[in-house]
Amino acid sequence: MAGAGVVCVAFWVLCAVMPSSATDYTVGDSSGWALGADYSTWTSGKTFAVGDTLVFNYGGGHTVDEVSASDYSTCTVGNAITSDSSGATTVSLKKAGTHYFICGVIGHCGGGMKLAVTVEAGKTTAPPTSSSSATPYSGTATTTSPATPTATTTTPTYTNAHSSAGNALSLSVAAVITWLALFVLVLS
Repeated sequence: MAGAGVVCVAFWVLCAVMPSSATDYTVGDSSGWALGADYSTWTSGKTFAVGDTLVFNYGGGHTVDEVSASDYSTCTVGNAITSDSSGATTVSLKKAGTHYFICGVIGHCGGGMKLAVTVEAGKTTAPPTSSSSATPYSGTATTTSPATPTATTTTPTYTNAHSSAGNALSLSVAAVITWLALFVLVLS
Protein backbone atom coordinates (compact mmCIF):
# COMPACT_ATOMS: atom_id res chain seq x y z
CA MET A 1 0.00 0.00 0.00
CA ALA A 2 2.89 2.36 0.71
CA GLY A 3 4.08 1.78 -2.89
CA ALA A 4 0.82 3.19 -4.25
CA GLY A 5 1.25 6.32 -2.12
CA VAL A 6 4.77 6.85 -3.42
CA VAL A 7 3.57 6.39 -7.02
CA CYS A 8 0.75 8.86 -6.34
CA VAL A 9 3.17 11.50 -5.03
CA ALA A 10 5.57 10.86 -7.92
CA PHE A 11 2.80 11.41 -10.49
CA TRP A 12 1.72 14.59 -8.77
CA VAL A 13 5.25 15.99 -8.70
CA LEU A 14 5.85 15.04 -12.33
CA CYS A 15 2.65 16.71 -13.53
CA ALA A 16 3.17 19.80 -11.40
CA VAL A 17 6.65 20.53 -12.78
CA MET A 18 5.93 19.73 -16.44
CA PRO A 19 6.46 22.88 -18.49
CA SER A 20 3.68 24.12 -20.70
CA SER A 21 4.11 23.72 -24.43
CA ALA A 22 3.66 27.45 -25.02
CA THR A 23 6.72 29.45 -26.00
CA ASP A 24 7.64 33.03 -25.08
CA TYR A 25 9.41 34.79 -27.96
CA THR A 26 11.39 37.96 -27.26
CA VAL A 27 10.87 40.00 -30.42
CA GLY A 28 14.23 40.85 -31.98
CA ASP A 29 16.03 38.80 -29.31
CA SER A 30 18.71 40.99 -27.66
CA SER A 31 18.05 43.88 -30.11
CA GLY A 32 14.45 44.15 -28.94
CA TRP A 33 11.82 46.26 -30.69
CA ALA A 34 14.00 48.93 -32.30
CA LEU A 35 14.78 50.78 -35.51
CA GLY A 36 17.19 48.99 -37.81
CA ALA A 37 16.22 45.44 -36.86
CA ASP A 38 15.17 42.95 -39.54
CA TYR A 39 12.06 41.27 -38.17
CA SER A 40 11.50 39.18 -41.32
CA THR A 41 14.83 37.48 -40.65
CA TRP A 42 13.96 37.17 -36.96
CA THR A 43 10.71 35.29 -37.72
CA SER A 44 12.25 32.93 -40.28
CA GLY A 45 12.71 29.44 -38.91
CA LYS A 46 10.31 30.06 -36.03
CA THR A 47 6.98 28.29 -35.70
CA PHE A 48 4.40 30.32 -33.79
CA ALA A 49 1.36 28.58 -32.30
CA VAL A 50 -1.78 29.54 -30.45
CA GLY A 51 -0.82 29.97 -26.79
CA ASP A 52 2.64 31.38 -27.52
CA THR A 53 3.51 34.92 -26.47
CA LEU A 54 5.46 37.73 -28.08
CA VAL A 55 7.50 39.88 -25.71
CA PHE A 56 8.38 43.34 -27.05
CA ASN A 57 11.16 45.14 -25.14
CA TYR A 58 11.84 48.74 -26.16
CA GLY A 59 12.84 52.14 -24.93
CA GLY A 60 10.85 55.34 -24.83
CA GLY A 61 9.66 56.89 -28.06
CA HIS A 62 8.24 53.62 -29.45
CA THR A 63 4.91 51.81 -29.35
CA VAL A 64 3.63 48.35 -30.19
CA ASP A 65 0.50 48.73 -32.29
CA GLU A 66 -1.49 45.76 -33.48
CA VAL A 67 -2.88 46.70 -36.89
CA SER A 68 -4.80 45.39 -39.89
CA ALA A 69 -3.07 43.83 -42.87
CA SER A 70 -3.61 46.94 -44.99
CA ASP A 71 -2.28 49.30 -42.30
CA TYR A 72 0.75 47.00 -41.92
CA SER A 73 1.42 47.02 -45.68
CA THR A 74 1.15 50.80 -45.98
CA CYS A 75 2.59 51.66 -42.52
CA THR A 76 -0.55 53.61 -41.69
CA VAL A 77 -0.55 54.85 -38.08
CA GLY A 78 -3.53 56.00 -36.05
CA ASN A 79 -5.83 53.02 -36.69
CA ALA A 80 -4.37 50.58 -34.16
CA ILE A 81 -6.50 47.70 -32.92
CA THR A 82 -4.43 47.82 -29.71
CA SER A 83 -1.52 50.00 -28.70
CA ASP A 84 0.98 49.95 -25.84
CA SER A 85 3.95 52.20 -25.04
CA SER A 86 5.02 50.77 -21.67
CA GLY A 87 8.44 49.62 -22.89
CA ALA A 88 7.62 45.98 -22.15
CA THR A 89 4.62 44.60 -24.00
CA THR A 90 3.58 40.96 -23.94
CA VAL A 91 1.06 39.78 -26.52
CA SER A 92 -0.63 36.42 -26.11
CA LEU A 93 -1.27 34.78 -29.48
CA LYS A 94 -4.81 33.48 -29.03
CA LYS A 95 -5.91 32.92 -32.62
CA ALA A 96 -4.45 31.20 -35.66
CA GLY A 97 -3.73 33.46 -38.61
CA THR A 98 -1.40 36.34 -39.32
CA HIS A 99 -0.87 38.97 -36.63
CA TYR A 100 0.49 42.39 -37.63
CA PHE A 101 2.44 44.81 -35.43
CA ILE A 102 4.04 48.18 -36.16
CA CYS A 103 5.58 51.01 -34.18
CA GLY A 104 2.98 53.79 -34.18
CA VAL A 105 5.54 56.60 -34.23
CA ILE A 106 5.49 58.24 -37.64
CA GLY A 107 8.40 56.99 -39.79
CA HIS A 108 9.35 54.06 -37.55
CA CYS A 109 7.30 51.44 -39.42
CA GLY A 110 8.89 52.60 -42.68
CA GLY A 111 12.26 52.31 -40.91
CA GLY A 112 11.64 48.61 -40.30
CA MET A 113 9.67 48.51 -37.04
CA LYS A 114 7.00 46.17 -38.37
CA LEU A 115 6.37 42.52 -37.64
CA ALA A 116 4.04 39.98 -39.24
CA VAL A 117 3.68 36.68 -37.40
CA THR A 118 1.80 33.70 -38.82
CA VAL A 119 0.29 31.63 -36.00
CA GLU A 120 -0.62 27.98 -36.41
CA ALA A 121 -3.40 26.24 -34.50
CA GLY A 122 -0.97 23.70 -32.99
CA LYS A 123 2.75 23.20 -32.67
CA THR A 124 4.75 20.10 -33.59
CA THR A 125 8.13 21.24 -32.24
CA ALA A 126 9.02 23.64 -29.47
CA PRO A 127 11.83 26.12 -30.15
CA PRO A 128 13.90 27.43 -27.23
CA THR A 129 12.06 29.76 -24.89
CA SER A 130 13.16 32.99 -23.38
CA SER A 131 11.82 34.48 -20.20
CA SER A 132 10.70 37.99 -19.45
CA SER A 133 9.30 40.01 -16.60
CA ALA A 134 7.49 42.29 -19.02
CA THR A 135 4.18 43.96 -18.26
CA PRO A 136 1.80 41.58 -20.00
CA TYR A 137 -1.33 42.18 -21.91
CA SER A 138 -3.14 39.55 -23.83
CA GLY A 139 -4.81 40.38 -27.08
CA THR A 140 -6.01 39.07 -30.32
CA ALA A 141 -4.79 40.31 -33.63
CA THR A 142 -6.00 40.76 -37.14
CA THR A 143 -6.59 37.41 -38.76
CA THR A 144 -6.07 37.25 -42.50
CA SER A 145 -5.07 34.95 -45.25
CA PRO A 146 -1.72 35.93 -46.79
CA ALA A 147 -3.27 35.93 -50.27
CA THR A 148 -6.22 38.17 -49.35
CA PRO A 149 -5.86 41.34 -47.27
CA THR A 150 -9.41 41.10 -45.84
CA ALA A 151 -9.22 41.43 -42.06
CA THR A 152 -11.39 40.33 -39.14
CA THR A 153 -10.67 42.05 -35.85
CA THR A 154 -11.55 41.45 -32.21
CA THR A 155 -10.93 43.48 -29.08
CA PRO A 156 -8.03 42.34 -26.86
CA THR A 157 -8.27 41.57 -23.17
CA TYR A 158 -5.73 43.15 -20.84
CA THR A 159 -4.42 41.23 -17.85
CA ASN A 160 -2.30 42.22 -14.86
CA ALA A 161 -0.40 38.97 -14.37
CA HIS A 162 1.36 36.44 -16.56
CA SER A 163 -0.31 33.06 -16.45
CA SER A 164 0.29 29.79 -18.20
CA ALA A 165 -2.67 27.62 -19.13
CA GLY A 166 -0.26 24.75 -19.64
CA ASN A 167 0.89 24.87 -16.02
CA ALA A 168 -2.71 25.11 -14.78
CA LEU A 169 -3.54 22.07 -16.89
CA SER A 170 -0.58 20.17 -15.47
CA LEU A 171 -1.76 20.92 -11.94
CA SER A 172 -5.28 19.80 -12.82
CA VAL A 173 -3.98 16.55 -14.28
CA ALA A 174 -1.85 16.03 -11.17
CA ALA A 175 -4.85 16.56 -8.90
CA VAL A 176 -6.99 14.07 -10.86
CA ILE A 177 -4.23 11.44 -10.86
CA THR A 178 -3.66 11.99 -7.14
CA TRP A 179 -7.34 11.52 -6.31
CA LEU A 180 -7.58 8.42 -8.51
CA ALA A 181 -4.49 6.92 -6.89
CA LEU A 182 -5.85 7.64 -3.42
CA PHE A 183 -9.21 6.10 -4.38
CA VAL A 184 -7.46 2.95 -5.64
CA LEU A 185 -5.34 2.90 -2.48
CA VAL A 186 -8.42 3.10 -0.22
CA LEU A 187 -10.19 0.32 -2.19
CA SER A 188 -7.13 -1.96 -1.98
